Amino acid sequence: MSKNKISTIDVRGTAISIIGGNDGDYISLTDMLKAKDGEFFISDWLRNRNTVEFLGIWESVFNPDFNYGEFATIKSQAGLNSYKVSVKEWVEKTNAIGLKATAGRYGGTFAHPDIAFEFGMWISPEFKIYLVKEFRRLKDEENDRLHLGWNLQRTLAKINYRIHTDAIRDTLIPPTITKAQAAVTYASEADLLNVALFGQTAKQWRDAHPDAEGNVRDHASLEQLVVLTNLESLNSVFIRQGLPAPERLLKLNEIAISQLRTLLSAGVTKRLPAPAKSK
Repeated sequence: MSKNKISTIDVRGTAISIIGGNDGDYISLTDMLKAKDGEFFISDWLRNRNTVEFLGIWESVFNPDFNYGEFATIKSQAGLNSYKVSVKEWVEKTNAIGLKATAGRYGGTFAHPDIAFEFGMWISPEFKIYLVKEFRRLKDEENDRLHLGWNLQRTLAKINYRIHTDAIRDTLIPPTITKAQAAVTYASEADLLNVALFGQTAKQWRDAHPDAEGNVRDHASLEQLVVLTNLESLNSVFIRQGLPAPERLLKLNEIAISQLRTLLSAGVTKRLPAPAKSK
């Protein structure tokens, strides 16, 4: 988990780490425990019968691989003075996904936000309220940054689109044709990029999404918009080099697949499938 994104929030003077990855955000229960008065351990919370029942219900809803047999055994012993279970044992026995015990620099016990909020109530109702408040603030800030980045890439795509259309005008469109004829060529080249990146033309996307507003590019991800700006620049070069459309399409499609895989492996935003190879 230490290779994933690390964030920190301050909850009433207690610094709490949040690790984000492909499986979502996980909040440090180890850090949260610092806010509880007295000598307590996460295993004390985990042995509580109400805790075990809550975890079991959560796993049954979100984890199709949850081991109900082992859970039933733990549940039957929960609350007994002689019974104690660690987070590691809980995960290994039940195949749970809501709790994680990690080692290393950012080691400790981490929990899905649903479970971390429940743990926060065990510390105190006030602490839980501020935990939820700070976590939501963090998510709002992340969404704002993502939206800003998306708008920036959309603007860059529009600028590159002008470079792209200029190359089409200067190279592919004879000066004597009508504006309507020129528009057909512009649309054809725009669809060449659409097929290279999205695997479909603008009309095919509209037919598949009749209720959607805008066009396929308005619904593109941040990664796709980054690649689109690159494709528009590259296609303008290919056009001026005199490469025929079929050859340009194959080149651009290969570039789109390669660049998207690189961006998605870096986890810029949520993961999306790579575009299908054009035929």
